Amino acid sequence: MTLNPQYQQIGETFVKQYYSIFDGERDGREKLANFYHAELSLMSFEGVQVQGAARILEKIKSLSFSKIARAITTVDCQPTFDGGVLVNILGQLKMDDDPPHGFNQTFVLKPLGDSFFVQHDMFRLALHHIAV
Repeated sequence: MTLNPQYQQIGETFVKQYYSIFDGERDGREKLANFYHAELSLMSFEGVQVQGAARILEKIKSLSFSKIARAITTVDCQPTFDGGVLVNILGQLKMDDDPPHGFNQTFVLKPLGDSFFVQHDMFRLALHHIAV
């Protein structure tokens, strides 16, 4: 059982790097594949699950917005018992001319050699559909 004492710094640095690429130029999102493992990464995006870096990147590239602006409210990190990091992000994002929406995204960063990859990625907009 190995808890990484630098879990907070690792998580916060990851979030800055990841969103910097994601929120940058649309063509630059190809670089996000570097965060994921070819086979061992899972993403759940608004309830749709995909596995592997290629399929995850395909899903990201299929998103229709051109511009995105993000405001992060909190980045909560916990060490995992295998030396990894659990990262939970709460914030707001604005896509193109849409109104801002709350969102929540959770990552599990898994150690691999002297680096990390995203083993799990779960994203949800904070939209509440209330039945009348």
